[in-house]
Amino acid sequence: MATPETIQQAAGNVSEKKRLVAFLLCLFLGVLGFHRFYVGKIGTGILWLLTAGVFGIGALVDLVMIILGSFKDKDGRPLVDWT
Repeated sequence: MATPETIQQAAGNVSEKKRLVAFLLCLFLGVLGFHRFYVGKIGTGILWLLTAGVFGIGALVDLVMIILGSFKDKDGRPLVDWT
């Protein structure tokens, strides 16, 4: 049975960036915005860097979004693949 993730992968609508890498970067360096630089969101990465992850709240929200699978790269494609 096809899952929504495999359907998106088959259609090419998913990011080539790895969800596990984004998760680990956000977990350990989220307040510095490294996960946002990784997915190509340079502008908000700089904002996270200058504001300590928008005072930690933005980094926490991003961490939850990555876990739930709703975090997207710079082109609006979701990070689906963990490995």
